[in-house]
Amino acid sequence: MTFLLAAATKAAAAAPAAAKGAPITVQPQIISPGATPQTWMQMHAGWLTHGVAGIFVVAAIALVVLLAVQTTKQEGLSGTIGGRVESTYGRMGADEQLKRITGFTAVVFVVTGFVLSLTGI
Repeated sequence: MTFLLAAATKAAAAAPAAAKGAPITVQPQIISPGATPQTWMQMHAGWLTHGVAGIFVVAAIALVVLLAVQTTKQEGLSGTIGGRVESTYGRMGADEQLKRITGFTAVVFVVTGFVLSLTGI
């Protein structure tokens, strides 16, 4: 109890306005728990930011699945030096289509991540 009394008298002695007899006014601050400042996009287009966040999550899951499904080409040094002959004519195979879809998904993931970083979510 004496510790609190000593701290209160020390605080009162340190305040120069209180020592001169000037009134001290305290403005109440209303702070709601969990409140964060919002960006313009969050206040006026919340549906858009949450829609982009949904696309971001779907693209992230699709990217993980697509990268897990792809086959790896373990050619080693002989394939690098000797080269590999691939036909560039005709229809694309399943591997090439999978690479193209994965590239598109990666671009969507990066672009939506960039947009989300600008919106402040």
